[in-house]
Formats: sequence, C-alpha cells, structure tokens
Amino acid sequence: MSGKLFLLLVIVSWLGVPPLVAQTKAPSSLKKPDIRFLRWDKNKDQRLSRNELPAPLRVNFERVDTDRDGWISLAEHLRFINRNNKEVEGGRTNATANMNLDYVEGGHERHQLDLYIPRSSGRSKKFPLIIWVHGGGWRQGSKDRFTHLDSLLDNGFAVACINYRLSRHAVFPAQIHDCKAAVRFLRKNSERFGLDAKKFGAWGSSAGGHLVALLGTSGDVLELEGELGNLDVSSRVQAVCDWFGPTDFLEMNRQAGKDGKIDHDAANSPESLLVGAPIQSVPQKTGRINPIHYVSTDDPPFLIMHGERDYLVPHQQSEMLNAALRQFGVPATFILVRGAGHGFTQQRDHRRAIEFFSEQLLEKPTAGK
Repeated sequence: MSGKLFLLLVIVSWLGVPPLVAQTKAPSSLKKPDIRFLRWDKNKDQRLSRNELPAPLRVNFERVDTDRDGWISLAEHLRFINRNNKEVEGGRTNATANMNLDYVEGGHERHQLDLYIPRSSGRSKKFPLIIWVHGGGWRQGSKDRFTHLDSLLDNGFAVACINYRLSRHAVFPAQIHDCKAAVRFLRKNSERFGLDAKKFGAWGSSAGGHLVALLGTSGDVLELEGELGNLDVSSRVQAVCDWFGPTDFLEMNRQAGKDGKIDHDAANSPESLLVGAPIQSVPQKTGRINPIHYVSTDDPPFLIMHGERDYLVPHQQSEMLNAALRQFGVPATFILVRGAGHGFTQQRDHRRAIEFFSEQLLEKPTAGK
C-alpha cells in the first residue's frame, strides 16, 4: 500500500465514513461531530491522549494536536474533522487575511506571521492588535490555527499569529528575538494595515505564555531585542495574557513533585533544549530566560491563568510571576482555574482573556452614546 493511500485511509477512518461517501458529500455524522470525541474520552477530562484514540488513528495524532501540548482538545478535534471548511482554513467573511507575511526580510522560514483585520464598512478608526504566540514546548507548533480568532475579530481586534524559530533551529534568546522582531514589524507597518500602534496586546499559551510574559517584562532590555529588522521602533506591548507559561525553569521539578509528567532537569527536556544544555548545569544562563528576572514598574497589565491540575507546568510558576509583578506595582491578575490541566476547555476561561484585552485596549463608550 502506498504512503498516500494509507494516509487517506487513516483520515477517512477518523471521520468514520466510507471513502466513496467522503468523496461525494459531507457525511451526516458531521452534524454531531463530538460524539466520537465523547466516546473516546475514557476518563472524561475533555481531552484525548494518544492512548485513548482507537489504535488505527494514533498515527494521525500529531496532525490533530495542532498546539503540540500532548493532548487533543475538543476544538482541535472539531477543526480536524471540519478542516475542509473554507472558513476554518482562512477564507473568512469577517476579516481580511494577510497570510505568511515575512516580518524579517530575507530571514528564516519561521519568520512569518498571519495578520487578520476585521472587515468594517467605512470604519476609519485603527484597530487594537492581539498578537498570538503558539505553544509546543519551544520545539514544535505553528501559527496556522488559533482557536480564539473569531471571538477577537468579532470584538473589534485585529489579530496576528506568529511563528518563531524553534529550539531545533536555534537556542534562546532566538525565540524572544523573533517575537520582538514581529512586534516591531507590525508597529512599523501599523499605518499600512490600519493598526493602533499604541494598543498591542500579546497572548500565548504554555511556551507561548512564557514568551509573551517576556515580551511584557523585557521591553527595556537591550540584550533581548536582537538585531532583526525595524530596530527604530519599539517592541513593547500594552497588555499581556499569559496562559500557563513557565517562568523559573530551575524550580519546576521541585514544584511538580511526584505528580510531574516531565523531568524538566533532563538533558532532553523542552527547557534544556531551549537553553542548549541541562538547565541545572547552567543556572545563570537559565535564569536569564525567566520573565521574573526583568520585571519593572513600567511593565504593562497582566492576566495570568493556570490550571490547578497542570502536571506539565506547575501552577506555582504563574503564582511566582504574579507575585513579582505585584511587588513592583504592576497591575496583575492571577486566576487559578479549578479542575483544569494544561489547557482550558471552558468558554468562561476564553471569555476572561477577551474581556481582559477589551478592558485594556478597547475604547470605552462615551457617556450618553
């Protein structure tokens, strides 16, 4: 059997329909796309591990786990089985999509971003911007899918989803250099795209949460600016939403205790691969990766959210960042999400993030209007 034919059969098996039906019309089972998810979710934690999938479908796990956090969420499941939907793939009706923009001229293949501008009839005002930084342990992940895109667009935000060099391409500080270069590109081209250059927010999860926290705390740190493009404009952001991002790598094993799912001190851990050495062997270098190291009084407001049962990144990591920010008088809110693991599935938690950005970046209605 050829590789292409095998892959086709795997995809059809996931959808649960015969090949001929899949080629002619969308199956009626897509009207209730969560039935299989609920059946496969044996422990009812609202996410799927590789082992929970039927054995023939496990080969497709990485294609569905788009944020590379080691689990398949309901949103990822739905996106996969509806992936031929033009709206999902970028042919949007509520935004103008600018895909695969190079934010570093002649740079790495990962130096690209997608920018979505809300469609507006005759609106002359500039849009505040939310910059999404994906997770994936700094080893994998992509800008290509972002669950909360429509909600942000509908609330009046432009959205940029960025790629950055992964740890297999370059070790730290390449990743924060890239994020700052993307911010500077967007600010430099704000007039071109109709963006409000004074209202940039950054949102990320897991490894992306770590990077947006660094964006928020290192706005005045020259060593983390890098030398990639548009150095004449600021890389500062005006609001940060950090979802379960790590901070102090050296404390992660101790904080995780017996419940931890990763040996963070190991030479092949995500953190060690990012640093370029086992983290405990280079504590000074590892300490420079910690967003807490750069906290100052002029940092922007933070919303920090972390799952109570996160066994990949201990919630104490976020608690430490929150305490440091508040010590310096930075407006910071920490929410421990009860019952949640490394990822959020409740709409309530998604709304909290969007409400935070709305409060920080959207204009307040004028009294009487």
